[in-house]
Amino acid sequence: MTTTIPPREEIPAELRWNLEDIYPDVDAWEAGAEELERLIEGFAARRGTLAKGPDSLHAALAAHDALEAHAHRVWWYPALMHDEDLRRNDVESRKQRVQMILARANTESAWLRPEILGLSEDTVRTWLDEHEGLGLYRFLLDDLFRQQEHVLDEPRETQLSYAGRLGQTPSDAYTMLCTADVEWPTIQLASGDSVQLTYGTYHHLLRTSPEQVDRRRAFEALYGVFTQNRNTYAALYSGVCQRDWFLARSRNYATTLDAALHGNDIPTTVVENLISTTRQGVAPLQRYYRLRQRALGLETIHLYDGMIPLIDDKTRYTWNQATSYVVDSVAPLGPDYVALMREAFDGRWIDVAENEGKRSGAYSAPVYGVHPYVLMNYKDTLNDLFTLAHEMGHSLHTVLSHRAQPYVYSNYTIFVAEVASTLNEALLLDHLVARTEDPRERAMLLQHAIDSIVATFYTQVMFADFELQAHRLVEADEPVTAERFDEIYGGIMNDFYGDAVTLDEPYRSTWARIPHLFRSPYYVYQYATCFASAATLRRALADEGTPAVERYLELLRSGGSEHPMDQLRGAGVDLGQPETVAAVVQQLDGLVDELESALDALGGL
Repeated sequence: MTTTIPPREEIPAELRWNLEDIYPDVDAWEAGAEELERLIEGFAARRGTLAKGPDSLHAALAAHDALEAHAHRVWWYPALMHDEDLRRNDVESRKQRVQMILARANTESAWLRPEILGLSEDTVRTWLDEHEGLGLYRFLLDDLFRQQEHVLDEPRETQLSYAGRLGQTPSDAYTMLCTADVEWPTIQLASGDSVQLTYGTYHHLLRTSPEQVDRRRAFEALYGVFTQNRNTYAALYSGVCQRDWFLARSRNYATTLDAALHGNDIPTTVVENLISTTRQGVAPLQRYYRLRQRALGLETIHLYDGMIPLIDDKTRYTWNQATSYVVDSVAPLGPDYVALMREAFDGRWIDVAENEGKRSGAYSAPVYGVHPYVLMNYKDTLNDLFTLAHEMGHSLHTVLSHRAQPYVYSNYTIFVAEVASTLNEALLLDHLVARTEDPRERAMLLQHAIDSIVATFYTQVMFADFELQAHRLVEADEPVTAERFDEIYGGIMNDFYGDAVTLDEPYRSTWARIPHLFRSPYYVYQYATCFASAATLRRALADEGTPAVERYLELLRSGGSEHPMDQLRGAGVDLGQPETVAAVVQQLDGLVDELESALDALGGL
C-alpha cells in the first residue's frame, strides 16, 4: 500500500479556510491592489508637510496607518492562496506583484521617520500635549526619538528601502528550494508499505512508527534532501547573515544582535543569558534521553528516536475531538475567551488538512481588518492537537489586540507572541491530565510535557546559539561555508547531548532545514523566553485566579502599545532575571523524575 497526499479539491470545504472573508474574488483583490497603489501615491504627496504643524503630522501618521492596514489584505490574499498549493504560478505571480508594490510603498514612505526626526523633539512633545488626535501616537513618537541615532537621513533611508526586495531573496530561494522544487523520495517501511516522504509524513513516522529502522530510513531520506544541497543552503544562509550585518552597520549598530533587539528595547543580555543558563542546565535533558533509551529497549538511541511514544498508545484525536478539547481547555481564561475560540472554529478560519503542494507546518496569519487565518496539516496525533492549541493561542492574541488597539499598536512583538501560544498548550495539557484516570495516558501526557520543553525550550536555544555564532562569524569577516556551519551546529549538539545520544553525522546539517533561520533571523530564541514566561503565568493563574487572568488578558489586549519587557513585567514576568530561565531546567528535572516513576509503576523500565 502506498500512502499519497490528496489534491486540494478533494478536501471537504469545511476543512479549508475561507479566503472570501478577505476578498470575494480575484477581481476584488485586483481593485484592492490598485487602491493600494493610490494610497502610496497619496502618502508620498505628504512629504515635506510635517513642519506645518500638529494637524499635518497627525494627518500623515493616520494616512500611513491607512496604507499599511490596507496592505494587510492585499498581501495576505495571494500569500495564503499561495500556501494552499506552492506549485501555482498564477498565484506566485500575484504574490510577487504585491511584493513589488510593498517595496515601492517602503521607498515612498522612507521619508517619514527622518522628517519627523528633523523636527524639534521639544516641538513634537508640545504638539502631543496640545493636539488631541496626535496624542494617540505618543508612544510611537517617544520611541522614535529613543532610536534617533539609528535612523538615517532621508536619502540614505530611501536608498536602504531599495534593498528591501533584494533582502527577501535568500528566504524566497530557500522556500522554493525546499518546497516547490524539492523531489521528495519514497521509502519502504519494514512492513513492506511505501510512503512518499514530506515534512508531514516525516514527523508522522518519527512520532508513530514503532520500528527504529523506519525512523532511521525516514531520517536518512529527509536529511539526504538537505545534505545533498547543503552548499546551496549555506550560500543562502550566508546571504541572510551578510544582509543582517549590512543593515546593522548601515544603521550604526555594533552587532546584528544589537540591531535585532534595540527596536523593542530588549537588552542583548536576555539572549546571551538564555544561552549560557541553558548550557549550564543540560543534565536533565541528557537524563531524559537515557530514560528514553531504557524505556524503548534500544541498544543505541538517536535523535530520530526522540519523538516516539514510550507507551504503546493508539489514541487518535479526530478534528472534532481536537476542537472540543481546545475550547474546553481555555475555560480558565473566562467565558469571553471561550466564545472567541468557538467563533474561530465555526468561521472557517483554519485550513486543516494536508494536500498536494501545500506548504508544510503550521502558522497563524494576522490579517488586519478581517480575522486571523491558521494553516495546519492535521493528522490526528497528540502533537497535532497541541499544535492546534498553539496556533489558536496566536490567533486569539491577534483578535484581542486588533479589537482593543488602533492599527498603529495592533501588531504585538515577536518577543511576546509565543507567550499566548505556549500558555494555551500548557492549559490543554492541564485539561487532558485532569480528565484522565488512565495511568498509561498520564504517563503519555508527562512525556508530552517533557517533549514540549525539549522542543520549545532546549532545541530553540540550540538554534539561537547557532544563529548567534554564525552571525558573529560574518561580523568578524571570517569565511562561512557549509562545513563551518556544520562544525558550529555539531559542536552545539555535543555540548547539549553529551554521550547520552548517538549523534548521526547528517544531524550536523540540521541548520539547513530550519525555515525560521532563513525567514526570521533572531526569532527562535523567543520560543524559549516565551516558554519561560508562559510557565510563570501558568503558575500565577493557578495560584491567584481572576487577578492573574485579568493581567494576562490585558497583556494580550495591549498589542504593541508598550515595550515587550514592560508588558511582561506588568503581567508578572521578569525575563531580566536568570532564575526565570533556570526554573524551566528545574521543571524538566522534576518531570523526568515523575515520568521515571510512572513508567516504573507500569513495568515500562
